Amino acid sequence: MSEQRRVAPGLARHALAYVLAGGRGSRLRQLTDRRAKPAVMFGGSWRIIDFALSNAVNSGIRRIGVATQYKAHSLIRHMQRGWNFFRGERNESFDILPASQRVSEHAWYSGTADAVFQNIDILQSYDIDHIVILAGDHVYKMDYELMLEEHVSSGADVTVGCLEVPRMEATGFGVMHVDANDRVVSFLEKPKDPPGLPDKPDVALASMGIYVFSTAFLFDQLRRDAADPSSSHDFGKDIIPYLVENAKAVAHRFPKSCVRSRPDEDAYWRDVGTIDAYWEANLDLISVTPSLNLYDRHWPIWTDPVLAPPAKFVFDDEGRRGLAVDSMVANGSILSGARIHNTLLSTHVRVNSYTTLREALILPDVDIGRHCRLSKVVIDRGVRIPAGLVVGEDPDDDARRFERSSGGVTLITREMIEALDR
Repeated sequence: MSEQRRVAPGLARHALAYVLAGGRGSRLRQLTDRRAKPAVMFGGSWRIIDFALSNAVNSGIRRIGVATQYKAHSLIRHMQRGWNFFRGERNESFDILPASQRVSEHAWYSGTADAVFQNIDILQSYDIDHIVILAGDHVYKMDYELMLEEHVSSGADVTVGCLEVPRMEATGFGVMHVDANDRVVSFLEKPKDPPGLPDKPDVALASMGIYVFSTAFLFDQLRRDAADPSSSHDFGKDIIPYLVENAKAVAHRFPKSCVRSRPDEDAYWRDVGTIDAYWEANLDLISVTPSLNLYDRHWPIWTDPVLAPPAKFVFDDEGRRGLAVDSMVANGSILSGARIHNTLLSTHVRVNSYTTLREALILPDVDIGRHCRLSKVVIDRGVRIPAGLVVGEDPDDDARRFERSSGGVTLITREMIEALDR
């Protein structure tokens, strides 16, 4: 657990975490055809949104709101089942806030800022001093109370969570230029040529999509923005650039509040927004000492628990041996005379005899037939893989039948398997 906490409890108890979870995440291709990106499974047992929500709870924040929009059914169902332990008599709350045309009969959430503005009346009913705005589609562990403390001590109007990234990898982020005191002096949203840091020209300071405001100040800014017909009503495109020019914006550097299980761990944060990044981040968990430690009981990642028996490995015959090497296997899964290497099996996966998996990410409820050879694949939830299927040995054949990424990862969905028989 982070050893950096030094503030007396209080700031987090009088704050609300507002999680923006309405985006599709189209770069995940067919994985988000039925679900929003925050609802996509991660690590065998969790969903991506569980990281932001768990960080809030572990930081001491007991009021949470989640704004949903795109294909939100599975996300809402997950939160209703797994995040229903908040109690009003303890001044706790968990609000799911779907886009519901609260301001206009014709207006859904038109941007991230609008997704907060449309629910101001709900948020005003709580006695909260600060609001922490979070993205619901990133994987990391962070103590938000340390960021709250820095926000208050610096006298900032807005504090922006940020991390250092290689300069030309920052084209998909909001990029900040700061002075010696980490005050933000300029902010560029997704620049084609990101500016480097003065002392590190090959490194840029990128926004994590995490913002801290005092409640009254945020509401004033949201009302001002809502009245501006030229605004897209987005934090990164409109609110933050305006405040950089007209108020005091301060950068909070992620390593200050990153929760590490060991002092030598990296400050881990991932946007798992592409098939390649999603596959890589999941398989990173298999390493002997992963940068993201999901076994840390001091900073648990909460979720809707799956009631299932332990994983089972059966058969010990030559060529038909239930065996997992350098892999993770979630509850309810069965290796029935199959071998897996560098693979992550989610809950309730069955791999049948004489099959071999390598560098595979298998989502829940998948059944893989006999005599299959699958390498460097992501298999979506509920897929039934037919006997004898081979993937990962002929790139052209894989691309013809399935979705193959630029990094050579093959995504397999139910519709793709059904199309094989047509």
